Order: sequence, then C-alpha cells, then structure tokens
Amino acid sequence: MNSFRRICLAVSLVALICLLAGLFTENASLWQASAVTLSVCLAIGIGAISALRNYQYTAWIITAVVAGMIYPSAFLQWGNFDLRNKWVILIIIQFVMFGMGIQMSIRDFAGIASTGKGVLIGLLCHFSIMPLMAVLLTQVFNFETEIAAGIILIGSCSSGLASNVMVYIARANLVLSVTVTALATFVAPFMTPLLMKLFAGTMIEVKFVEMMMEIIKIMIVPIGAALVHDYLKNAGFSGRTFVHRAALVSAALLCMMPLGLWQILANHLSPEFMQLIETLNFFAGAIIVGLLYHYATLRFKNLDELMPYISMFGIVYFTTVTTAAGRDNLLKIGFLLFISSVIHNAAGYIFGYYLSRWFGLDKSSSRTVAFEVGLQNGGMASGIAGSMGKLGTVGLAAAVFSPWMNISGSILANYWKRKSLQEEEESRKQELFTSETRPE
Repeated sequence: MNSFRRICLAVSLVALICLLAGLFTENASLWQASAVTLSVCLAIGIGAISALRNYQYTAWIITAVVAGMIYPSAFLQWGNFDLRNKWVILIIIQFVMFGMGIQMSIRDFAGIASTGKGVLIGLLCHFSIMPLMAVLLTQVFNFETEIAAGIILIGSCSSGLASNVMVYIARANLVLSVTVTALATFVAPFMTPLLMKLFAGTMIEVKFVEMMMEIIKIMIVPIGAALVHDYLKNAGFSGRTFVHRAALVSAALLCMMPLGLWQILANHLSPEFMQLIETLNFFAGAIIVGLLYHYATLRFKNLDELMPYISMFGIVYFTTVTTAAGRDNLLKIGFLLFISSVIHNAAGYIFGYYLSRWFGLDKSSSRTVAFEVGLQNGGMASGIAGSMGKLGTVGLAAAVFSPWMNISGSILANYWKRKSLQEEEESRKQELFTSETRPE
C-alpha cells in the first residue's frame, strides 16, 4: 500500500507541474484536470508520510471542494438522477451517522456520574458560545440571509465524534469527551431547532417540530441502530430475545404501512402527528438494521473497522455536492466564509478552555471541553440543509467550516499532546525529587 501511495506522490508532482503550466498558458482544461488530479493524488499519497497521515481525511474533504468547484455540473445531476435529492442526502447522512455511532457505546453514558461538572460545563459552553459567535459573525460580515442562517445552523449543532479523536491524540480527558459528545448528540433534536428559531427565525422559515423530527431521523435513528448492535454484543439470552421480538414487531408494522395502515392513520390524524408516526417508523427500521448489522459483524469480523471509511465517503459525497450547488456563492463570499470559520472555531477553543479553567476544571478536562465546544458536527448541518432543500446556501457554511475544523483540531491536538508529555515528565521529576528529599 505504501508503494502505491509513493507513486501517487510522484504523480502529484507531475500534476503540480501541469497545473502551473496550464495557469501560465491560460489552458483551462489542462489546469482544471491537473488540479483535481493533484488533490486526489495528494489525499492518497500523504498516507505514506507519517507526520501527515492524520490529515488524510482533511485532504479528501479539500479534494471534494476542489472537484465541486471545478466541475460543478458533474456533481449535481447524473442523467435524470438528482444528486441533491432530499432522500438521497438523508440516506447518506444516516450511513455517516451510523458509522459514527459504531464508535459509540452504551457504556459511554456511564461517565456522567464521574464527570458531571465537566459535562455540564461542556454542554453549556457548546450551546451558548458557538451559536452566539455565529450570530456575531453574520452581523460583522453582513452575509446574505440564507448563508447567515447556515452559519448559525452549524453553530447550533452538536459536537461530532471528531472531538473524541482529537482529545485522544491530545492525551486529554477521553471519558469526559465521549460523555459530552453522547449527551450533546441526544439533546441536539431540541437545542438545535430552538437556537435556530431564536437566532435565525427572521432569516429563514424554521419549523421547530419539523426540524426536530428531521434531526432525530438524521442522528438519533442511525445512532440508535448502532447502539442496538452494541447492546447485542454482551446481551444475555433474555436481552437477545427481546431485541428479536422487537424486530419482528417492527417488521410487521413497516409491512402494514404501504398496505393501507398509513392511509388509514393519515385520514384520522393531524399532519403533525403523522410526522411522529413517520419518525417511529424510522426507529422501527433502526431496530431491524441494528439486528441485521450485528449478525453481519459475526460473519464479517472487520466490518466495524470499515464503517468509519463509509462515513468518510458519505461526508466527501455531500461536501462535493454542496460545493457544486453553492459554487457561485463560494466564488463571491468563499474567503469571508473561511475567515468566519477560523474565528468561530478559535472562539470555541479559547472560550471553552478558559471558561473551564475559570469554573475550576483541571487542564486535561479544560482541553477536552475546548475540543467539545470548538468542533461542530458538520455532517449534521449538511443533513439539515439538505432536508430543507437548501444545500447550496444554508449548507454552504458546513462545507467551508468542516475542513478547517479538522485541520485546526489536528494541529491543536498534537500541540497539547506535546504539552501533556512535558507535564507528565515534570510531574515524575517532581515526585522523584520529593521522594529523595523526604526524611527517613
């Protein structure tokens, strides 16, 4: 594999030369093809360089942006198939969230008892600092209404599992990180629509209940399916029997819906109640998917390890489609959006860390809160924008903010890792000095 990566690095050098030649000669077809080739080859090739291996995912996100900007028509529609179709986006984002959910566990919620103060601080900081900073940025840069709403949207989303990875690299408080991420995910269906209604309700139409149901379908349902699989790993006979019966009932319910039950319910219930029925159908499907996936992992042992790559593919997909759909807007305000992403992200790190220290958390926990506050779930923001049919406007901020969050998070995590190692070494020296100077 490393040999192939080195070949890609060599090809990227040739692509760079062709890119420069195309720009110099104003040959659009040459520099455009070279730019995409360069970004693809670098995304593969940097895996051969140990210092850059952690940035490979970010490189693929950048590749998606480059491809979407240069060849937008190729990523909007294939024949009669619309790549921006609401149901396509929903299914892909559910795959992404399911892949992320595989990395979660029911045991993650056990950390609440031991990290209660840190969890409370993390949640309060996350759902206050980030939306307020987003509102401030929209006022300072005077973005168009739907673009501004997209910035507020990503500021109102929960933290993503990327924060857990960064905390692990930084040698910070991983138990606290996982707990905050899990709880932020499960309160997001209420908090995100509430914050959007408060701060973006005058910019776009925000239907609270409808958005809440969409977030549940986007996040809670696929993560719930993943937790069914996690539960079955260690479940006893009675637990497995319960899941099997629940799956059978769910399958029967879903089969009855197209055979007339849905129409009967629609004739007697309000549209709002039918939204709840639709969401319950998704949960029924989650039980079945979780059970089937569990049996699939028994047959294919490495399936859990492959799921993060499927998640990555999904994120690359809707990043490309979002960029293609919003290309004209990006050409006009892309630089300002990037500056906004840097400020927004940095504010999360700075306020998250120093407010945590002010509230009495130790350095390790404060670094954890900084990541939990500063890193937003861009996939969630893209999924909501897609469900609204506004990928090219409301979804644009997520396409710009996500790559930068991964880059800055990796840089900060590696910096804090070095600091943690230095602090551990100093602590060992201090303990050694104390033990040697202690009187017999």
